[in-house]
Amino acid sequence: MAGLLFILSAPSGSGKSTLVSQLRSMVPNLDFSVSWTTRAPRGSEQEGREYHFINREEFERMIAANDFLEHADVFGNYYGTARTSLVRAAARGNDLLLDIDVQGAAQVRRNMPQAVSIFILPPNPDVLERRLRNRSRAEGGVDESVVQKRLATARQEIEKYHEYRYVLVNDVLERAAEELSAIVLAERSYAEAREGGGQPENPELHRARTLARQCLLENSAERLQPVLASFGFSL
Repeated sequence: MAGLLFILSAPSGSGKSTLVSQLRSMVPNLDFSVSWTTRAPRGSEQEGREYHFINREEFERMIAANDFLEHADVFGNYYGTARTSLVRAAARGNDLLLDIDVQGAAQVRRNMPQAVSIFILPPNPDVLERRLRNRSRAEGGVDESVVQKRLATARQEIEKYHEYRYVLVNDVLERAAEELSAIVLAERSYAEAREGGGQPENPELHRARTLARQCLLENSAERLQPVLASFGFSL
């Protein structure tokens, strides 16, 4: 079974990139869509690994050609997911994971409502701010205006958590990675069952489905409430 589309969104500083790396080491047959961007590479980032880096003129040409499944302007730079990512994943018999912001996720859900959407929350504002400062430091020095802008944007993005099917809290990396893996495995099993295939439930699959159900938005109120309250939101 292949062809599922997983959308993963999180505020900057939520540890999403680390989670994606963990997930890809745990779950086979899952392609990661390398986004296109007009921003400059950071640190050790390489062309075609973290992003495809192009100039604004070329990006706008791709927009005009309808080459993107979604695109957005974030902090003054374009980011987008090329439609060819889905085609290439399907040709390899794999599912596809999109790491995109809330603007892009909304576009994809409109175009592909069957996509499995997952939102990652940081545990509290203090942890988020510390991570953002560390990122700013790694980029060459702490720019207070950039940190504050990203914190403000993070709060705006967190307000959108209720638009996602699954919501995780990245407080303990190993647990969040296990939950993310469980969601992928459970959703694959549901898709296989809908098509009349799949294997009988075994202990591993039962555990994955149980863990995934606990991460469904409607089942996560007890865990999410204190996290959202720390950012000034309520369920």
